[in-house]
Amino acid sequence: MIPQNLTDLGWTASLQDDITEAEATLPPARLTALHRGRVEAIAASGPIELLCPPNLPVTVMAVGDWVLCDGPRVARVLARTTLLQRRAAGTGTEAQLIAANVDTMFITTSCNGDFNAARIERYLVLAHSAGITPVVLLTKADLADPAPFVAAAAALSAGLSVLALNAKSAEVATALAPWVQKGQTAVLLGSSGVGKSTIANSLGANQATGDIREVDAKGRHTTTARNLLPLTAGGWLIDTPGVRELQLTDVADGIDILFSDLIDLSAQCRFRDCQHDHEPGCAVQAAIAAGSIDAARLPRWRKLVTEEKTNTAAMATSRVRAAGKHTKKSATKWRAPKK
Repeated sequence: MIPQNLTDLGWTASLQDDITEAEATLPPARLTALHRGRVEAIAASGPIELLCPPNLPVTVMAVGDWVLCDGPRVARVLARTTLLQRRAAGTGTEAQLIAANVDTMFITTSCNGDFNAARIERYLVLAHSAGITPVVLLTKADLADPAPFVAAAAALSAGLSVLALNAKSAEVATALAPWVQKGQTAVLLGSSGVGKSTIANSLGANQATGDIREVDAKGRHTTTARNLLPLTAGGWLIDTPGVRELQLTDVADGIDILFSDLIDLSAQCRFRDCQHDHEPGCAVQAAIAAGSIDAARLPRWRKLVTEEKTNTAAMATSRVRAAGKHTKKSATKWRAPKK
């Protein structure tokens, strides 16, 4: 029987079903922080630290993961309900895990120059692909008229929840309460200095915050690592460092969900291979001319589709090469028997 505190932490029946009879005596724990060679977690007994065996390095785990404990070590990572990952920044071809077993993604930006529709769309694609509910939080609403920012964000996806906030206001906890109740997990994503740590503090987490610079109205970056934090309402929050580059991979379904209106229109084009430029009978261009589709969405859709295909192919090739090297190293060299 799983203790009540683990149920409040997000333990579910599907996690229980993933445990085999041979593993029935291994206690579960949820990862709250990752370090080199070890992890922090919460078990039925409270906070613990676990060592990572060679076959389970920290790089294959994410904050929010549920694991089974074999004494002081991680025995196995249980099946995830959701997983957020991106292609590692720069030219890397490895996947970087962001968070696991998340219910809600708080996409955080501000009512100033940080607002960028294309960047928000990247987060929305990531959320849709992982099956996570996205919520856009527009901070610094007390320093500017939030109405145009709210309208611009809401236009990116049908039914998208968009909230304008003063991150330091007591109203933050009330506004975000529906997504941070017992057993629920949310993740805060966004650029540095938009108020993520301030929002975390407003929800009851204990995070350091930086003052706003008068020059550009940006806050100073304070979060340096991902952590699973308990909240006053009973839920849990994964606060993350500011994301400078969000390279998407393996999210084709998320792109299809976000741009489903353009995909539906494409099916109505006269030509099956229509590129939606100047072809006659293009339903997409007709919708743009009629004002029912924002013209800026078409090039952003194309860019995301191209990037996703390129990154996914590059990472697939990298995995094949890595598997080949592993097989080559582990193979036993044959030698002719002595006569």
